Amino acid sequence: MTSIDQQPLGSPFSATSTAQDVAAGLDLSGTSAVVTGGHSGLGLETTCTLAAAGARVIVPARRPDIARAALANVKGCEVIPMDLTDLASVRAAAAHIRGSLARLDLLMAVAGVMATPERHVGPGWEGQLAANHFGHFALSCELYSLLAAADGARVVVNSSAGHTLTDIRWYDPHFRTGYDKWLAYGQAKTANALFAVHLDALGQADGVRAFALHPGKIITGLQREMALQEQIDRGWVDEHGNVIGADFKTPSQGAATGLWAATSPHLADRGGLYLEDCDIASVSAPETPMDDGGVRAYAIDPDAAARLWELSIAATGTTPIRR
Repeated sequence: MTSIDQQPLGSPFSATSTAQDVAAGLDLSGTSAVVTGGHSGLGLETTCTLAAAGARVIVPARRPDIARAALANVKGCEVIPMDLTDLASVRAAAAHIRGSLARLDLLMAVAGVMATPERHVGPGWEGQLAANHFGHFALSCELYSLLAAADGARVVVNSSAGHTLTDIRWYDPHFRTGYDKWLAYGQAKTANALFAVHLDALGQADGVRAFALHPGKIITGLQREMALQEQIDRGWVDEHGNVIGADFKTPSQGAATGLWAATSPHLADRGGLYLEDCDIASVSAPETPMDDGGVRAYAIDPDAAARLWELSIAATGTTPIRR
C-alpha cells in the first residue's frame, strides 16, 4: 500500500448512503461472516444487513443472552460467548467458530469501547487498547486458516477519526505514567488502522484483504461510559439526550462504509486502506481538524504497522501468521 493507493476512487456511494443502499441486490448466499459487536448499534445494522442478503452470521458477544434477545428475529444468525479483553475467551470463541465453519468470508471487527475510565485488564493492558485492538488481533490470527480457506476473504476493522488524537505511544502504550481517556481511545483507533495495514500485507498472498474505516459520527452505545453533560458540552446531544449535531449519521449510514468495504467490487485487488463515507480516504495533514476527514500518515505507515504487529504478538502470545 502506498499513498498513491490511499486516494478516493469515486465510489457510487457517499456519506449519506445507508446499509440498505450498499447491500441492494447483493446475494451473499453460501458466505459466512463473523461480526463482533453484532447485536447493537452499527454491529446490529451490519448483522441484519448481511443476514438479509443470505450470509450465515456468527456474533461473538460478551453478554450472549442480551445479544440473543436483540437478534431473536434475525434468521441465519448464531450468538456465541466472547469477551475481547479475555484471551482465553477469545480463543474459546475462535475454536467454536473453527469447529462450525470450513471457511470464513468476512470478519467484521465492529465492537469497541470509547473514552472509558482508567481500566487495566489481563496482564496490565490498558483497557481500550485491549478491547479495541488486542482482542481483535488475537481473534483474527486464530481464525486466519478459515480466512485463507475462503480464497477472497475480507477483514474489516472499525477505526475512527479519533485516530487523529495520537500515534501509538510506543514509550508507554498502557498509560502507566498517567491516563487520558481520549488519548487512550485515539491510540486504540490508530492501532486498528495499523492492524489492517499489516494483516493485508501478510494475507494478500492467501487472498485475505483487510481494511480499516471511520464509520462517521454516530450516537450509539459506544458513548455509554460518557456522562450526559460531557456529550452536551461537546454539542452532540441536548439535555434530553437527543442528537443535535447536524453532521451525525444514523446507525444505518454508519454501517454503510463497513458493508461497502466487505462487499464492493471496487475494492477487488486492493487492501491495507483506510476508508470513510463509502470511499477511500485521503491522507490528511497533521494540522487537519479531526472532523474534516482523512487519515494521518502515521496510521497507515507500513513500518509502524509491522512494529505494532510484533508488539501484539509478544503481548498476546498469538502464533504469528507466516507469509
